[in-house]
Amino acid sequence: MTTATAGSPATLPVAGAGEVLAHVRGLMAGRWRRLLVVVAFLAVGAALGLVAPWGFGRIVDTAGRTGGTAGDVVRLGAVMAVSAVVGALLTGVGVALSAQLFEDLLAKLREQMIGAALHSSQARVEHAGTGDLVSRATDDVGEVSEAIARGVPAVSRSTFTILLTVIGLAALDWRFLVVVVVVVPVHALALRMYLRTAPPVYRAERAAMADRAHHVLGGIRGLASVHAFGLEARIRDRISIGSWEVVRWSMRARIVQNRFFGRLNLAEFLGMSTILVAGLLLVRADLVTIGATTAAMLFFLRLFDPISQVLLVIDDLQSAAASLARIVGVIDLDRTAPARGTPVATDASAAALAVRDLRYRYDPDAGDVLRGVSLTVEPGETVAVVGSSGAGKSTLAGVVAGVGSPCAGRVEVGGVDLESLAGADLPVLVTQDVHVFAGPLDEDLRMAAPGADDAAVRSALETVGAWDWVSRLPSGVETEVGAGGQQLSAVRSQQLALARLVLKDPPLVVLDEATADADSADADVLERAAEAALHGRSALVVAHRLSQAARADRVIVLEHGDIVEEGTHAELVAAGGRYAQLWEAWAKHRE
Repeated sequence: MTTATAGSPATLPVAGAGEVLAHVRGLMAGRWRRLLVVVAFLAVGAALGLVAPWGFGRIVDTAGRTGGTAGDVVRLGAVMAVSAVVGALLTGVGVALSAQLFEDLLAKLREQMIGAALHSSQARVEHAGTGDLVSRATDDVGEVSEAIARGVPAVSRSTFTILLTVIGLAALDWRFLVVVVVVVPVHALALRMYLRTAPPVYRAERAAMADRAHHVLGGIRGLASVHAFGLEARIRDRISIGSWEVVRWSMRARIVQNRFFGRLNLAEFLGMSTILVAGLLLVRADLVTIGATTAAMLFFLRLFDPISQVLLVIDDLQSAAASLARIVGVIDLDRTAPARGTPVATDASAAALAVRDLRYRYDPDAGDVLRGVSLTVEPGETVAVVGSSGAGKSTLAGVVAGVGSPCAGRVEVGGVDLESLAGADLPVLVTQDVHVFAGPLDEDLRMAAPGADDAAVRSALETVGAWDWVSRLPSGVETEVGAGGQQLSAVRSQQLALARLVLKDPPLVVLDEATADADSADADVLERAAEAALHGRSALVVAHRLSQAARADRVIVLEHGDIVEEGTHAELVAAGGRYAQLWEAWAKHRE
């Protein structure tokens, strides 16, 4: 069962053991034959590894009996050498094939997680905190990757070695298996203790890392505000508290590990003592030779490394299992999301956007942010939404664009319920916070339209008035922008976002204060860019600048989640109501 992380209901869910196993089986589909090849190489390599201890035992017997020759020892040595070389080669090939197989699975897992995160509700991710998602995409994926690189080959190789070595002990004399009776209960108790105490500790450690990442990212992303309001000490304290919480859980994890390793050392001591006592009694009773006892001891000593490897990597595997559950939890967000139906065709006279009695709240225990909002946007019409801060304008824009799901009411796009739309059919939302992707500028634009040719890219840039400055960049449209490249101003970044909009060419656009950064000499440039990008399209525009609202076909005034006025700019100014007050204040500000 997929559940939310304990103690933080807003965090992204963590998958249960059943979901994780089912997902792993799904990943293995079509790869079972490759797994069998890996098993074959590792099994044969482990079997050949038994030849060396058996050969040493035979050498002891050869040296102690009458008639043994140096030639016998040389032949045994040659067999041991050849077996060691071939066994090492087969084991190496098996480990390489194993790593290749499981690295393929990891790559697929990573792709599924990123895909699910990109398809998840923006509101869901924001409520959980970006630190939670980032830690899963970095810390947790890294933990699983390390476990695959170290743990899977070790477990695969060691499992076959242990099984075949136990068979070898039985072949020498079944009574040597008494060591298994002595050692296995100690290992089982150690493993039981570890499996009972380790998983919750590792889950808590991963959650603490996510919380720390949340505070670090918040401080970095809001660095300007941190400096402006003197919040350095408060942010530092939060990061410090989060870091010490990680340390606290990491120390608990180390304590669990040390208790586990102490029990493993006890098992090794008991096993060696048992072999010595059993060998002594069997040799005295003339039931086995000294060489057989030597081989039995070497077999058991040979078990130290594989048993230690298996039990030691259990530590890595437990941590990786906790991380895998967190990764699958994100993937399941996509799988468990409400299924979107197939949009049904409607007649061309349907409104481009129809909002009917829409209600929305961020917190189930809080009041409605939108209270029965109803509005329409006709095909080709631009409707501006204005109002004071906190009126619910951005909330309305997000719900209309499919970012959040309404508590009640309906949103229809072209006569089709928004809930049945997906991907390219959804309205395009452009906000004042835009992102410039790292890489060539033309590739940034083609994120919206992968098939766009050079002419289409240039036309889009010309439409929003950006071609002039783009053509003067060091490499033109191929100039590296974003992180590590050419840094762009807020206005130029917004022009690129509007150029993406032109390339995507959606029928309905939602602008959420997309020109809010244009409070400088570039204000008119950005407003003209937005107007050109919206030409011929239906648009709902949250207007930060009332000059933009004045050019809209209709204006809606939103206050406290309710529509209080609606009409053209001229009608509302003449009415002398709330919009007229806002316009008067805006006009004085412009003077």
